[in-house]
This record gives sequence, C-alpha cells and structure tokens, in this order.
Amino acid sequence: MTTRPIKRVIPGMETSDGAGVRIRRSIGQSQLIRLDPFLMLDEFGSDKAADYLAGFPSHPHRGFETVTYLIEGHMLHEDHLGNRGNLRNGGVQWMTAGRGIVHSEMPQQEDGVMRGFQLWLNLPAAEKMKPAGYRDIQPEQIPRIPVGDSEIRLIAGTLMVEGKNHTGAEAGGSTEPLYADLHLAPGDALELPLASHLNGMLYLYEGDAQLDGQALQRSAATVLGEGDTLTLNAGSSGARVLLIAGKPIGEPVVQYGPFVMNSRQEIEQALRDYQSGRLTA
Repeated sequence: MTTRPIKRVIPGMETSDGAGVRIRRSIGQSQLIRLDPFLMLDEFGSDKAADYLAGFPSHPHRGFETVTYLIEGHMLHEDHLGNRGNLRNGGVQWMTAGRGIVHSEMPQQEDGVMRGFQLWLNLPAAEKMKPAGYRDIQPEQIPRIPVGDSEIRLIAGTLMVEGKNHTGAEAGGSTEPLYADLHLAPGDALELPLASHLNGMLYLYEGDAQLDGQALQRSAATVLGEGDTLTLNAGSSGARVLLIAGKPIGEPVVQYGPFVMNSRQEIEQALRDYQSGRLTA
C-alpha cells in the first residue's frame, strides 16, 4: 500500500452566488482550478439570514451534475420537471442536469443556521445530453458506518472499511464518484483505501486533523497525490472531513456559467437552446 500525500491545497475563497448567497469556493474558483471530474466545490454556512435568504432563484444547467449536502437548515428545490423536494439537516439532493434543467433552491427559514456544501460533478461527452433527473436522499438513507468511536456517512460510492465493503446511498456512474463525510472522534485515527485510479481530495470543515502527519487546512480543498490509501488522525477536538473522489474523464471542458460542455460550439448551442426555450425540450 502507498499512502497518498498532500499534493496541493486550495483555500476556499469568499464570494457570492445565486441572488447573493455568501459562500467559500475552493475547486472551481477559476476555470484553471479544477480536479477532474469535479468542476466546483462550495461551502456555505452562516447564522445571518442576510447571507443566505435570497437563495438561488430559477436558473438553467446543462452538461453536469450537482450534489447538495445540507448539514443544517431547510431548503426547497423545484424544477421544470415538476420535482419538488425539501432538503433538511443531513439530506442530499443529487441532480443530473443532462441536456437541460431549470430549477431553484430557496431557503425555507428566516433565521437560524444554514450550512452545507454543493459539488459540481462533470459528465462525459456521451452523457451530457441524457435526460435530466433528480433524487432526494433523506438522512436515514445515508449509511452510517461506525469505526471505533468515529463514524463514516457514505453519501456515494463504495468504500472498504475494516475489511468490509460498504455502498453509499448513491452508487455507480461512469466517474465512480465517492463522497463520504468522516466524523472523527478526538484523537482517533482512520485508515481508508482509495483506489489509485481515482482523483481525490479532502475538505476539513470542523476541528483539526492530520493526513499522514501533515495538518489539514480548514475550509480548503486538499488535493491528494498518488497512492492507494490514506491515514487521518484527529486532534483533541475531533474533526469532520469530506472525502471526495472520482475517476477522471480526460476530455476538454468548456464552461460558460451554468453550462459545461466539450466545445465552444456546444456552449453556443446551449445558449441558443435556452434563449429559444429548447434547453429542456
């Protein structure tokens, strides 16, 4: 086994999106800062309503998937397909834009904490124009895997833990996405396999932890180097860390806002389709 080292650290950059929601963006803060197959990773979290209340009014997407993981709060999703879902504490919304979707994500609270993450996962060329789809994953559908005093919440993918293979709430897909929320107890160590053909990153969002002896930076995407295993050690206050990995697609990426295709011509077509109302036809 070869331990994966830290290859690069991408600190979250404060910005805003939607109608003014305050976020920290690491992966995707520019079109040169990506980790194939991932296009963007946003962290949002505030107890000030002004930071999130305006939400994300109706907007289009084409060519990729969005994964929204809500840790605290209440958000309503609606789209042109007639889907309507309530995202609450610990739930996940997995949306495939495919050939086109128009949706909104609006907070359903006027005070309190709104906290979570949104990940953009690219689709290969052969899948970019497939029909749009949507899935609400309730908290109780996400497997919780105890490891000593620690716990792994396996949102997507498969993971070998202490000699047993586990499957997340979402499984399969050509990019083999792995998405886990690691809850490390104070002073605990966690060793996990991570297939060498996957690109991977860690995101520490609570507490403190080390990867093979190197401290993880809070609210930053820690891109992993080559190897097939990782070893995490939590500090005295414990840690919560996202583990995100996927099989690289290796195709050209051309992005214009909410449209992600393989060529400029395809982007121009997406814009024409949206302007003419054919994006979702």
